[in-house]
Amino acid sequence: MGKPTGFLEYKREVPKEDDPLLRVSHYREFHERMPEEKLRVQGARCMDCGIPFCHTGKLISGMASGCPVNNLIPEWNDLVYRGQWREALDRLHKTNNFPEFTGRVCPAPCEGSCTVGLNDSAVTIKTIERSIVDRGFDEGWIVPEPPEKRTGKKVAVIGSGPSGLAAAAQLNKAGHSVTVFERNDRIGGLLMYGIPNMKLDKKIVQRRIGLMAAEGVTFITNTEVGVNYPVERLKEEFDAIVLCGGATKGRDLPIEGRELKGIHLAMEFLHKNTKSLLDSNHEDQAYISAKDKDVIVIGGGDTGTDCVGTSIRHGCKSVTQFEIMPKAPEKRAANNPWPEWPKVYKMDYGQEEAAAKFGGDPRQYLINTKKFVGDENGNLKELHTVLVEWKKDDNGRFFPAEVPGSEKVYPAQLVLLAMGFLGPENQLLDQLGVEKDERSNAKAEKGKYATNVEGVFAAGDMRRGQSLVVWAINEGREAARECDRFLMGATNLP
Repeated sequence: MGKPTGFLEYKREVPKEDDPLLRVSHYREFHERMPEEKLRVQGARCMDCGIPFCHTGKLISGMASGCPVNNLIPEWNDLVYRGQWREALDRLHKTNNFPEFTGRVCPAPCEGSCTVGLNDSAVTIKTIERSIVDRGFDEGWIVPEPPEKRTGKKVAVIGSGPSGLAAAAQLNKAGHSVTVFERNDRIGGLLMYGIPNMKLDKKIVQRRIGLMAAEGVTFITNTEVGVNYPVERLKEEFDAIVLCGGATKGRDLPIEGRELKGIHLAMEFLHKNTKSLLDSNHEDQAYISAKDKDVIVIGGGDTGTDCVGTSIRHGCKSVTQFEIMPKAPEKRAANNPWPEWPKVYKMDYGQEEAAAKFGGDPRQYLINTKKFVGDENGNLKELHTVLVEWKKDDNGRFFPAEVPGSEKVYPAQLVLLAMGFLGPENQLLDQLGVEKDERSNAKAEKGKYATNVEGVFAAGDMRRGQSLVVWAINEGREAARECDRFLMGATNLP
């Protein structure tokens, strides 16, 4: 590395953010850009550690450790330190088709396994990644690169989320004619409608889609294969199919009062909000409004955070977020050693905004919802809860036991269920005859991605279940490689 002692000389620094009370008035991204001098200093903190765990993506204790797309992080950190930005961009694109997405929305498991993080704050890997690709676009270095020749093979990619786009980009690079089918009115899947605009500006998504179209990828919207596009036609027209439809079946909460008006799955809330924002800047009123309402978000993950931030932007009266798990410790616990993902307490942007607006972290821990209660018109007015503590049953399995006397009633006119996803929707898999695993995902071996149906592959959340954008990109790339091998007998794709 260019600065072997950089990690000793410099402290971690991250970009400044707009004040939470100001940024909740709009849906624009709110991270400032860091000047080049500071970015080069941050690149210098990468410590030439010998065995860089940051770029070796693995699952440890069920969570990502290191970068799932195997970004060559030490290499482009060094290039940024030396001011060689164009070369850094080339190294970044070598492993990641969409660093402008991951540099914005990835939780950065690479930083959780950074060697500097053993004794100090991790290198600002995510910030440097985003800065490299943003500069690449600013300088005009990123341009369409269509393949020099076509193979004559046609591939259908079902779903235009991160795995579908990655698969399409790689298959197109190999020279195949790729058509991406999307049932919504815009391309992008989760990137377009599942992540709010202030977290990932949709102009950023559309810019990459435009590049891919210029490279020869065909995009077809408002088309759901198996519904308004027959599966038999798909089989007749394409030489191979890659299923990237995501895990879109949301986890519900079937308790007393679930039928009341005002209870919605989180993705319905987020999807309609972004669509209305893009269609009319919310003037069409075609979204679920949290304005002047007491909002309860049930679920503590990224989707729950996005619901909190969106509700505040609507002008909610209050917002509370329920988590059934206990509050994480301030520092790594003894059973959560490096390089595992650090399960420590932190406030994401939504909680920061709620704290600024209402005076505190909106999360309530170790809480379970018992029932919803409505008014005489069938509208939600409150929910009843109880605190829990985690105990082991006779088989050694943990379960949430209710704490006697801890019942509480919360006023609520809007409840958003952000408790994760159960798997893909079954209709297309059933029509194609694709086998499913015990969790209802498309059954396809990791590394091979081939289903039981010849010429049909599966990748991303549709194969592995709900996961990170960066895992979806990894699987889309690898499924494209195996699909190319199937079509051509060999492959040059990574």
